[in-house]
Amino acid sequence: MGRKLVVEVCSGHNLMPKDGQGSCSAFCYVDFDGQRRRTKVKSKDLSPVWNERFEFQISDPANMGMEVLEVSVYCEKSGRGKDSFLGRVKLPGSSFVRLGEEAIVSYPLEKRNIFSHVRGELRMKIWYYDEVPQSKANKEEKKAEAAATGIASEKKPEAVKSTTAQKEEKKQESSSYSPPTVVHPGEYVLRDTAPMLASITGEKVTAYDLVEKMKFLYCRVVKARALAAKDANGSSDPFVKLKIGEGRPAETKVIPKTLNPEWNQTFAFNHDKIQGPVLEITVWDKDTASRDDFLGSVTFELSEVPTRVPPDSPLAPSWYRLEEKKGEIKGETRVKGEIMVAVWWGTQADEAFTEAWHFDSGGQHSHTKSKVYLSPKLWYLRVTVIEAQDLVAPNKNRYPEVSVKVQLGIQAMKTKVSPTRNTSPNWPNDDLLFVAAEPFEEPLSLTVEDRLGPSKDDVLGFVRIPLNTIERRADDRLVPSRWYNLEKNGEKQFRGRIHLRLCFDGGYHVMDESTNHISDMRPTAKQLWKSPLGVLEVGIISGQNFLPMKTKDARGTTDAYCVAKYGPKWIRTRTIVDNFNPKWNEQYTWEVYDPCTVLTVGVFDNCHLLNNLAEKAAGSKDVRIGKVRIRLSTLESDRVYTHSYPLLMLQPSGVKKMGEIELAVRFSCTSFLHVMQLYFKPPLPKMHYRHPLRVTHLENLRLAAITIVCSRLARSEPPLRNEVVRYMLDIDSNLFSMRRSKVNYYRIMGVFSGVLAIVKWFDDICKWTNPVTTVLVHILFLILVWYPELILPTLFLYMFLIGAWHYRFRARAPSSMDAKLSQAVEVDPDELDEEFDTIPTSKSPDMVRARYERLRIVASRIQTVLGDLAAQGERFHALLSWRDPRATAIFITFCLIAAIVLYVTPFQVVAVLVGIYVLRHPRFRNHMPPVPLNFFRRLPSLADRIL
Repeated sequence: MGRKLVVEVCSGHNLMPKDGQGSCSAFCYVDFDGQRRRTKVKSKDLSPVWNERFEFQISDPANMGMEVLEVSVYCEKSGRGKDSFLGRVKLPGSSFVRLGEEAIVSYPLEKRNIFSHVRGELRMKIWYYDEVPQSKANKEEKKAEAAATGIASEKKPEAVKSTTAQKEEKKQESSSYSPPTVVHPGEYVLRDTAPMLASITGEKVTAYDLVEKMKFLYCRVVKARALAAKDANGSSDPFVKLKIGEGRPAETKVIPKTLNPEWNQTFAFNHDKIQGPVLEITVWDKDTASRDDFLGSVTFELSEVPTRVPPDSPLAPSWYRLEEKKGEIKGETRVKGEIMVAVWWGTQADEAFTEAWHFDSGGQHSHTKSKVYLSPKLWYLRVTVIEAQDLVAPNKNRYPEVSVKVQLGIQAMKTKVSPTRNTSPNWPNDDLLFVAAEPFEEPLSLTVEDRLGPSKDDVLGFVRIPLNTIERRADDRLVPSRWYNLEKNGEKQFRGRIHLRLCFDGGYHVMDESTNHISDMRPTAKQLWKSPLGVLEVGIISGQNFLPMKTKDARGTTDAYCVAKYGPKWIRTRTIVDNFNPKWNEQYTWEVYDPCTVLTVGVFDNCHLLNNLAEKAAGSKDVRIGKVRIRLSTLESDRVYTHSYPLLMLQPSGVKKMGEIELAVRFSCTSFLHVMQLYFKPPLPKMHYRHPLRVTHLENLRLAAITIVCSRLARSEPPLRNEVVRYMLDIDSNLFSMRRSKVNYYRIMGVFSGVLAIVKWFDDICKWTNPVTTVLVHILFLILVWYPELILPTLFLYMFLIGAWHYRFRARAPSSMDAKLSQAVEVDPDELDEEFDTIPTSKSPDMVRARYERLRIVASRIQTVLGDLAAQGERFHALLSWRDPRATAIFITFCLIAAIVLYVTPFQVVAVLVGIYVLRHPRFRNHMPPVPLNFFRRLPSLADRIL
């Protein structure tokens, strides 16, 4: 009869921070009788919860009391450093209880040696049970049941070399516990990878050193001449098929009604997916009514195809005579003419790579090609309406209420009603701002209106102004104003005139990204740009374990591509069709003007490769797979970072890992001194500080800029669609969400955690929790009192030492999306449903009412906290305002006495007495609040005056 020991590691509490950021990523080793188990890593949590259960085989139940169970807690290092020891628990076997008597017990963590610095507790539940021997019949029945359910039993090894291995094997065979399949936050962190890159291996290359080298067979089909005529009109509709082995062929476009077609198309075949020794190029005549007619073929042995390495590629095309099919009897098929092609082996560094039709990208669909885009150049258009004259009002018996409506595209704004009620109104200091994009397409329209009533206006005149006639400025100089004649109903009849000051403000940076992760902060005016300070290189290597995003042919599939944005430059990789582990291996470069900027990389599923016209007409959208942001200032110069980043998506069911993307990133700066100087300069252009824009106004302008960028990029070929651009620019980042509110609350608590830690440390000092530390603080306090000139040097030296100590805990990898920080790991389903609700809401009135009540409860708590903070400040004001005459009299009397005492008593004496009193031993303390705090709490606030 065997015996099993079960150890359930429940949670930890108040562990020692070891990552240099006030936290730790803890995991446990559980060792018993030569057997070892390990828990999962809990990322950045000082009180982690594991709830993981492990079973151990007790080799000798009679001597179980002599065995020792040891559980060690470690902090995982993100780089290649050694894991940090956090403490351990050692329990003798005599303390184990039987099944049914177990309970969760908190064990204080112990030191490994006298130099270890540990704290906290580990909660565990430990018990043992005896296995009941089973009969041979029961074993046979169990095997039959396992076979019926499709479970394959493991075979025992024939020979086991050590006792430890025997115990491990017995555990694997007889363990009846299987931990639940749960996605833990520790699985959301990025992983260090080691791809075979030329920049790491030392291989000499001129480009593409941040991606793995891929071999491609390139075939450039240029043109043909003197083809055979197959149609009744004496011509043909030729196209070319390219085929290797038994795979599906690639086809060129059809050139109608010609015997001398020109295609000028290049095709690329991935070497890893080539299944055959011969490339067959065939020319066909396209027939819609019957089978296509054969016009000739050319074959190339792949072993004889030359290899061209950049910059020698591409290979010059040559003429090849078309031949009949193999096995055809000569004379049966009329073949004539020649075709100009070029075939060579190359890599993705070949200049033909970008324009080639990639066979692993779904053939020649335009939506599968890689592409580089540029955002349109955006300007702030400032419209200052000064005055109007000689307006023609239809009603002479009333004073007109005149306002001006200004419209640019879909942007529309309106001035206030003029305070001057006549036919010559004016609008003092009324500036309107719009976003315009080059090249300018739409004119600026101004309409002068007379307000007759609510939602009822009478048009007095309008004018359209071409944008290319408006002056541009790069600073805050005053541009000259102009008079414009007004028209009405398309007639040239004079209806008055309007005085305007128009200009494009090039001194601002037009925001189209969130300020939290902006990638470019240069002004619009190019003459204000500085020279670039570095280069950002990104290698998009591959994706791993993508989830199926759609169904095709009754099976799940994913057609993934990547989009990266930095500054005005967008890139889109080619689409890898029907692959859950795509390999792109494409490298791109950006100029860097400020290191405190963010690169954004998004992954999408291409939903525009559908063959069903009905699905195309339904307006399918590319589906989001995930996004990665990398802040350049966190990268070391000239270092290659290769990591696999988790792609996390928040869905109505909760956070979900959609896969991983492997990136190689390198930031190279031209001048280290230049980069350091930027840290002392304002991030935004000067106009943002000389004439700042309101925050609400900036957000409205940002939404307009995003709309313009979406419309312009959607017109590219292949288009970068609206859903992609909006996701990359985080258009929904400012919408209300209960989850985001919690995130910001915990972020604020994290900011003040350092202050709270100092307060707690000082409280421990005052309570003499550690007498040695308290005595040292007394000595330091007395030194600083008698030598006050050492206070500031000591403070700065202390901060220097803290920073130097934290250097060993610095992050070794770029940061990625944090599911725990986003409060997405354990989020209420109703809160997620509310976050994904449309605007206006699509939910039932009862659900909206319940959410409104919940929002009122949360808002009441916030309201109470704000009221308490206001009350504390009002009590400070009440000290000298005589709102409470007795309290103010007491306070000013105390101030007078304190002034006299401090005048006649040396400062060092007063400081020592106050310090010794504050740091007094707990024996001389009572548990009542101190006198100053009692006095402050009795001061009045304005809360009693609120209705």
